[in-house]
Amino acid sequence: MPSESDTARGCEKCGNTETEVGTISTTGGGLSKMFDIQTNSFKVVSCTNCGYSELYRDTTPGSSDIVDVFLG
Repeated sequence: MPSESDTARGCEKCGNTETEVGTISTTGGGLSKMFDIQTNSFKVVSCTNCGYSELYRDTTPGSSDIVDVFLG
């Protein structure tokens, strides 16, 4: 039988279950950096209580499964 800690969900730092999702774009190296071309896109999932955040590479537009990954 799993213990409570095995089934607990929420922020890794404080246990809160509410999040905000944002996006950031970054440049790569070489010419993309020189010309400020945004080649990498990430989703940022942040805890609304403590602010702990994780970045996830945005490979599929419209994906909302990253919140489930963040909360466990």
